[in-house]
Amino acid sequence: MPDVICNTSPLSYLHFLDLLDLIPALMKQIVVPEAVVEELRVGREKGLGLPTPEKLPWVTVKSPASARVLPMVTDLGPGETSVLALALESPGSVVILDDGAARRTAVALSLKLTGTLGILLDGKKLGRIPRVRPLLDELQRMGFRLDSRTRTAVLSRAGERD
Repeated sequence: MPDVICNTSPLSYLHFLDLLDLIPALMKQIVVPEAVVEELRVGREKGLGLPTPEKLPWVTVKSPASARVLPMVTDLGPGETSVLALALESPGSVVILDDGAARRTAVALSLKLTGTLGILLDGKKLGRIPRVRPLLDELQRMGFRLDSRTRTAVLSRAGERD
């Protein structure tokens, strides 16, 4: 099974939706870069109720070996950069990213990717989520950026209407 490498925002949003358990239901084991662990730790120190990935049995924490390439990506945060670097070190891996610039970079690098919305759609296919629409509403209340075209496309793929 290829590595699945997850960034901060999907872990955070799924945790806030109380759906973090979708990740191991869909992917069994994931890799979280040390930079993502650090971003979540900083958020917890600020009082946010964020997950502690190193305490999740289905998470492996790993740092990229090719740290030299990390400074070359200047428009991404350390979490996104580390996710992409780990994916380049693991051919065939899948990245879980929400950030638009990070997703564009993943596509440019020919990496397989999904995000929070893809996980929700897969969760509905598995029967773990009855409806996607209320989750999209909640994500938007939390500040998740979702344009109307994407929202309509996600709802259509879920077999729901807006």
